[in-house]
Amino acid sequence: MKNNMKVWRAKNNLTQEELAKKLSVTRQTINAIEREKYDPSLELAFRLAFFFECTIEDIFTYEK
Repeated sequence: MKNNMKVWRAKNNLTQEELAKKLSVTRQTINAIEREKYDPSLELAFRLAFFFECTIEDIFTYEK
């Protein structure tokens, strides 16, 4: 799944570590999502959207 999470993180001036702490996940999880090596659970996707005050579709784009 494509994403622009790194852009959202940069807009909020957060490091991967800072974002991970705010979402109660590891920095490695944030890194893997940004590198598109890991698709987050639906719950984590909602938490990210809620945190950034946007929709899931603003962060993630599904591609077959």
